[in-house]
Amino acid sequence: MAETVEVLVPGGRATAGPPIGPALGPLGINVKAVIDEINKKTAEFNGMQVPVKVEVDDKKNFTISVGVPPTAALVKKEVGIEKGSGEPATQFVGDLPLEAAVRIARMKFDDMLSYRLKMAVKEVVGTCVSVGVTVEGRAPKEMLAAIDAGEFDSVLEA
Repeated sequence: MAETVEVLVPGGRATAGPPIGPALGPLGINVKAVIDEINKKTAEFNGMQVPVKVEVDDKKNFTISVGVPPTAALVKKEVGIEKGSGEPATQFVGDLPLEAAVRIARMKFDDMLSYRLKMAVKEVVGTCVSVGVTVEGRAPKEMLAAIDAGEFDSVLEA
């Protein structure tokens, strides 16, 4: 019977320590080989937490599937900040271009509850509320109202 281990690892910098090592050790596979493969596959997400699924079959073969980092991590990387605002409702720490919000929405689309790009972008803008990031120079709640009013339909109706 195949075993599955799901963990969040730092992109490109996973180690054999917790949480991966203790989870994979009892399965009898080469943990270093798994770590090397994870680091190779997550290198592009350096500095972000990345969801990784390791499946080990009966013959001790493993397959690794890498998910997309959380939306907040993608927003922070796009804006170039280490962490969000301590007071996100009043203190903004960066500005996200609408094109970047659309790009993030496309990356995360399969993991979102939205059926249309416009709604997926609204989810990304909603994440900006809790991170403390403005969108196109506007407060995220103002941007949500503008999207609802159809101000950006030419960009979002794809």
